[in-house]
Amino acid sequence: MELHTLADNIRKGNIRAMGKGITLIESKKPEHAQKAAQLLDILLPHTGNSLRVGITGVPGVGKSTFIEAFGSYLTAQGHKVAVLAVDPSSQITGGSILGDKTRMEELSRDPNAFIRPSPAGDTLGGVARRTRETMLLCEAAGYNIIIVETVGVGQSETTVASMVDFFMLLQLATAGDELQGIKKGVMELADAIIINKSDIDQQKTALARQQYENALHILRPKSSNWIVPVLTVSALRNEGVSAVWEMLDSFRTTMQQSGEFDEARKHQSVDWMWALLMDDLKGLFLNHKDVKGIFPQLQEAVSQGITTPSAASRRLLDVFRR
Repeated sequence: MELHTLADNIRKGNIRAMGKGITLIESKKPEHAQKAAQLLDILLPHTGNSLRVGITGVPGVGKSTFIEAFGSYLTAQGHKVAVLAVDPSSQITGGSILGDKTRMEELSRDPNAFIRPSPAGDTLGGVARRTRETMLLCEAAGYNIIIVETVGVGQSETTVASMVDFFMLLQLATAGDELQGIKKGVMELADAIIINKSDIDQQKTALARQQYENALHILRPKSSNWIVPVLTVSALRNEGVSAVWEMLDSFRTTMQQSGEFDEARKHQSVDWMWALLMDDLKGLFLNHKDVKGIFPQLQEAVSQGITTPSAASRRLLDVFRR
């Protein structure tokens, strides 16, 4: 009954209930994982009604400034926006800054916006392990635009692309001379390239735009129904932000009419299942009592060159299968 009450409050958009629900989802305690699964089962019929947008880009490209400007524009148009901002976690201490509410001060005060910073942990692509579940919770609470901001520090962005409807790559206006440094893989994942800070140097911005457009012509298109556009914005001056939304709206209409939108959502769900399965299997394996008993010694033996990684792996699997 307590979970049903929590679910009802989440559906009403109660911020405290949303925070409690997300904390439950992100908890690593087994008993919390079970409750989180039950909560999501209750909320599931009320999900799936948002546009999920992933945003990535190198540090310094102005992701937070862009998201604040874009989010504020959307709420002014009557939308409810949830920002799931993934903070980089220290690989040494495990700590993270979680400073997104400070960086998006104006948007964090907007009653139609919800910002949730989450530590990336050790998940591939800098995406918090439970970001997908958090998206469902936000959808159930009535947020119709979900933005997932990744750390953008060169890790695989495939994880984010597999959980959103639209993947946006932010680049710098002065990147005209640095086109060779752009990862082909990230370019292939992008549904749009947004050149931010266009107010710094209009000539370089125009050159960069032309070069990105030329580069996209060489790449195999991600969809036969969508030509990847290159837009220029100045988030600081609020210039070009409305054009980004018009482009997103056009994308959604085009993809829904072609049936590709729903097909992509089905693939997202299957990818999600596999990601969770692999994660849970890893946890099950490492928490096995016999594996725990020999894991430290085998790990030390591998690091000292006493045994090979493949031999250690086989030994651990043998112990697990007994």
